[in-house]
Amino acid sequence: MSTIPCKSATSPSHPNKLTVTGTLCQPPANEEQLTYWLRLDQVRGVGPETARKLLARFGLPQHIFAADARALGEVVSQRIVQALLAPPDEAARAQVEKALSWASTPGNTILTLADANYPASLLNTADPPMLLYVKGRIELLSRPALAVVGSRNATAQGVLNAERFSETLSQAGWTIVSGLALGIDTAAHQGALRHAEQGGSTVAVIGTGADIVYPARNRSLAHQIAEAGCLVSEYPLGTSAIASNFPRRNRIISGLARGVLVIEAAAESGSLITARMAAEQGRDVFAIPGSIHSPLSKGCHLLIKQGAKLVESANDILEEYAHDLPVPAGPDAGKGQPDILPCASEQIDPLLELMGFDPIDIETLARRAEKDMASLHAQLLPLELQGLVERLPGEVYRRLQ
Repeated sequence: MSTIPCKSATSPSHPNKLTVTGTLCQPPANEEQLTYWLRLDQVRGVGPETARKLLARFGLPQHIFAADARALGEVVSQRIVQALLAPPDEAARAQVEKALSWASTPGNTILTLADANYPASLLNTADPPMLLYVKGRIELLSRPALAVVGSRNATAQGVLNAERFSETLSQAGWTIVSGLALGIDTAAHQGALRHAEQGGSTVAVIGTGADIVYPARNRSLAHQIAEAGCLVSEYPLGTSAIASNFPRRNRIISGLARGVLVIEAAAESGSLITARMAAEQGRDVFAIPGSIHSPLSKGCHLLIKQGAKLVESANDILEEYAHDLPVPAGPDAGKGQPDILPCASEQIDPLLELMGFDPIDIETLARRAEKDMASLHAQLLPLELQGLVERLPGEVYRRLQ
């Protein structure tokens, strides 16, 4: 079987990282070869770093299992040597069989580090997953991509921004990568899929097994992504939603993308983990500013202080890549795109002018407008229904457009 020299796993951003020099990029693994990869992933004590050390020394997994105790002992501890030499237990065999069966289903693929289809952008990071379970269009993993992330508890304006930015970027030919979480992630996927029939695409990197949808509320969205985009996981099938898995999967989100856009993030947000990983991987970081009074603006403002590019429209991002834009998704993509934050109409309601864009409590607004509470509520209700105003807890209102 012919082999293809693997692109270097060393990048300028990670000069000291371990390189899997003994592995050659190959066509997709057949069932026998994939069995060895899956078996290695099931060996107790062999995590990603240990696996890469073994692969760097011995090459493909079948060579690891063919090595003797002395050779293995030069790389790993005796405890792991014994685990590698021992036959797989019943649970490990069952997991391998389950994965092989899953991979045999049309639309499902398991990529290994040695696979020629393994995304080069992710391979050239400090901690690439040994296996990627992919449900959907694997070719999207090698297309130019941008990540869009943010708060699970997003405001209506944040959701709108995520949808519109992702829609515009997707129409311009970029694949949108996010994490299938509620809030900003969900809106980003939905915006990217809005023109799926014209080529708009999205990738969801999940923190569970590829056979589990989390959160359950996004089941329908996950099915749409599997049809028009793809779902990606590094975790074995059946892995449930464990909290520690989600920060770890963020390195894949940023690793697949050229840049990461953060939309609404609290000071301790997981989105800041993604942004930090992106910076470490040499990716661009973009952030949308917000009100100085909003907790969900704190994280974005911190990123901007640290050097992230402030963006107000999708065109700010497109201009950043003006010299290496991908092919637009549709014949009219990117032409005449409206501003991402348009006014709802040319004539602004006077009450909106009085509100400003910072959150305002109802009593303060009543004093500014010189109105009684009853008439003020009557005027605010249609603005809410039109999506121009958002009502926050504690009788606080916020202008959206």
